[in-house]
Parts: sequence; C-alpha cells; structure tokens
Amino acid sequence: MTKNSTSYDAIIIGSGPNGLSAGIRLAQFGLRVKIFEAHQQIGGGTRTDEQILPGYKHDICSAIHPMAVSSPFLQTLPLKQFGLNWIHPEICAAHPLDGQPPAILSHDEAETAFYLKEDEKKYLSIVEPIIKNWSHLTNDFLGPLSFPNHPMKLARFGLRALLPSSVFQKSFKTPQAKALIAGMAAHSVLPLNSLTTTAISLVFFGAAHTNGWPVAKGGSHSVTKAMQAYFQSLGGETETGFTVQSLKQLPSSRAVLFDTTPAQALKIAADEFPRSYQRKLSRFKQGAGVFKVDYILSDPVPWKDEECKKAGTVHVGGTFEEIADSESLMDQNRHAEKPFVLVAQQSLFDDTRTPDDKHVLWAYCHVPNGSEKDMTDEIENQIERFAPGFKDIIEYKSVMNTRDFEIYNSNYIGGDITGGRQDISQLFSRPVHLFDPYSTPADGIYFCSSSTPPGGGVHGMCGYHAANSVLKNEFDIKASLPPTKSG
Repeated sequence: MTKNSTSYDAIIIGSGPNGLSAGIRLAQFGLRVKIFEAHQQIGGGTRTDEQILPGYKHDICSAIHPMAVSSPFLQTLPLKQFGLNWIHPEICAAHPLDGQPPAILSHDEAETAFYLKEDEKKYLSIVEPIIKNWSHLTNDFLGPLSFPNHPMKLARFGLRALLPSSVFQKSFKTPQAKALIAGMAAHSVLPLNSLTTTAISLVFFGAAHTNGWPVAKGGSHSVTKAMQAYFQSLGGETETGFTVQSLKQLPSSRAVLFDTTPAQALKIAADEFPRSYQRKLSRFKQGAGVFKVDYILSDPVPWKDEECKKAGTVHVGGTFEEIADSESLMDQNRHAEKPFVLVAQQSLFDDTRTPDDKHVLWAYCHVPNGSEKDMTDEIENQIERFAPGFKDIIEYKSVMNTRDFEIYNSNYIGGDITGGRQDISQLFSRPVHLFDPYSTPADGIYFCSSSTPPGGGVHGMCGYHAANSVLKNEFDIKASLPPTKSG
C-alpha cells in the first residue's frame, strides 16, 4: 500500500453494517474515509426493496434486529437523529407447538418464565445473571478473543455457552423450554449438537430481556441509511455502483478494509498476500445457505395461538427434536421435509410497510450451501401447520434461492448470509488469525466483515474492532468505546 501522498486515510470495500461501522469509527477520529459499494444502494444485506409490487416493502436479508439495538458500538451513535426509529412488538418471539401452548420470548423475563411452567425457576436462574451483567458480557463477548475486562462475570456465562444446545436443553423439562432453546440456537446455522450453539440461545435471551427484538420503522434499510447519513456528517464519502476488481482502481490510502468474505479479498488483492496466507484464506469454510420467500398477504397470518399474532418473530419448527433433525439434515447436504422456518411479520407493527391494509411476510429456512431446491412448499406447509388457512391468504410471493442470494450480494457465497461457518474452529479465528484477526500480512490491508469476530448479525462490532486495529497499527491511536451513550 502506498504510504505517501495518499488521497484518503482509509478506503472501505463494501457498505454493509460492518463497513459503515468501520467508516464511522475511523471518521470519528478525523480521518478521511471513503466507502465503495458495488450495489446501487448502500447497506449490504440490510436493505429493503419493493420487489413484488410498488409500496410493499420487503427486507432483503436482515429483518429483526436484537443485536443492532444491543450493539455496544451502535448504541453510542446518534442514529435516531438520522432517521432510525425502533418499533418493539409486544412479544419478541413466539414458538408454536402442536396441541399445546406455545413458547414465548417476552421482553419481560418473568413473563417468559411463566409460560415455561415447571421450568420457570430454572430459566430465571440462568437469565437473571445475564441480564444483570448484560453490558459487560456484550462488550467482552462481541469481539476478538482477548482477556476479558470482567473475567468472573464472563466465566459463568462462557462455561455454559460452550455447550451444545442438545446438551443444554436437557436441563429443562417442558417442551416449551426445549423448543425455545432450539429456535434460538438454530440461528447459528449449525447442527444443534455443535459446541457453542448454547451461546446463541443465551445471547438472544439476554437481548430480549434487556433491549428487545425490534423492527426498524420503514424497513431494515433504515438502519444502514441512518448509519450512512451519520458517516457523511462526519465527512465520510460513499460511492455506489462501483465494483472493485483490483486495488489499482482505488485512490491511494493508508489502509484498505474489506467488508467482504475472504474469497472476494483474494480476487481483488491476492497478489498483496503471501502464498501461505492465500492458502489459509482459501481454506475458509462457508456456512449453509438459505431459501427465502417474501409474501403479500390479504390478512395477517391466522396463527392458532393468539400470542403468535403479537410477535415480531415466529420460530416455526415444532419440538426441539424436530428442529435438531432439520438442522442436522442441512449439515449433511440434505433437505428437511419439515424445515425450521424463521418468520418475520413486520407489517403487524409497522404500518409503513404496505400502502393499504394488506401485509408483508418474510420467511426463510436453512438449506445446504449452493442448493437450488425450491423449498416454497415445505415452508408453506410448516406455516400452515400452525396457522390453518395461511395458504388461502397469499396474494403474491417472490422467492430467493442460494444462487439468487449470491447474485444479489457476492458475499453470500452459496447462499451463506453469515460470512462463513461459525463453528468452534472459526468462531474467533475468522478468517485466519486468533489475535487481531482483522489485520493481514499485507501492509495496510484489513478485514472488517462478518468473516471476522464476532461474526454474522447486524451489530457493527466486526467493523468497530477492525477500525480500532487500523487506528492502532496505522495511526498509533489506541481507541475504546465512548464511556456513555449518545443516542
């Protein structure tokens, strides 16, 4: 990288939440930063589009935002001043079951525990310490491997978090508690007998009981549009519709940050990396893919259970065992007849999503990486199972298979929306290094994407930590989070 007569202090390739977070963090220190984005709009997977009919807003990938509202970095940003408004459904997530009451994840931990009946005390004994220490845990957990600032508080969480959820669920008796754990753990896009899948459940429980699982008013793109506006207010620049194929296309800079997967970085900058590092990047493991259906409905989903009608998110998959089977088949490159389906019903709470009294619905299931199988029937059968009459209210629908996702965003290799498999082998050492995983052997080149710790999700922490690495290594600035929230 050229160190003299630079046009910019830093250039960022990709404008997802992590690229924007990195840009904001660097610009906060007065650095001149420019972000390049191949798409005509900024935002990466955090975009909203009218892809079926004008006026009906569909979130492309990210739909519900527990980790955005809980992000230690995003919490410090005045995003409300730049147009971001959160809407909190009455219930964070509901999990219907056949022939019995559903499991409910409420903002109130006591209400959640009440629905778990004889597991009430057990649940509270686990989540109350997480709630009490939430800010400490998120600062320590949502980042690279390092000595924690609060080791005793993290240790209690960490020992349990390492467990496979298939082991953790055995601590509970009711099908509701077990199913609730399965639905949360399945967000890892891993088999439920994998190490650390319990961590995902605990983090989502903590997020619900502290900051909630909100919907972004007007669509998920409101998150990244507010971030872009704040970035630009700091003097940052963005250029869309610009596909970077070589570093030679870019203005000179002190640092280049890749908000991309290792595969994209290799295509653009392979010659900058030693052969040994290229080999390591090429061995980076992608995760499973997703198959998604967007709907326009004549009425709200007719869930059997009234509680499901109050939830922003509905986990559709039945019992722990059913969901475990579904995710295990996915990991074996097979397709489940009864897949675990994530459903988001944003228009129940955000009337800006449609121009009339109809509703939009977002639903996807996990499939093997690169799968081209149409899972529409399987998704609809699962929803119909818990909402008889669902198929009768479908007016329009649009599907995206793994290939469609990759065409939409080249980072979504084989439909992998999480930036790479998040198993124990790649949880902290993603993409390669265990310590300072954001830097590379190439002078001035960094990763800031979800292919770095703490991984996938709209939280911006990958970009935040990457920017801190750049500040330290390139500008001799040691940075940490501001001590108080500003918005």
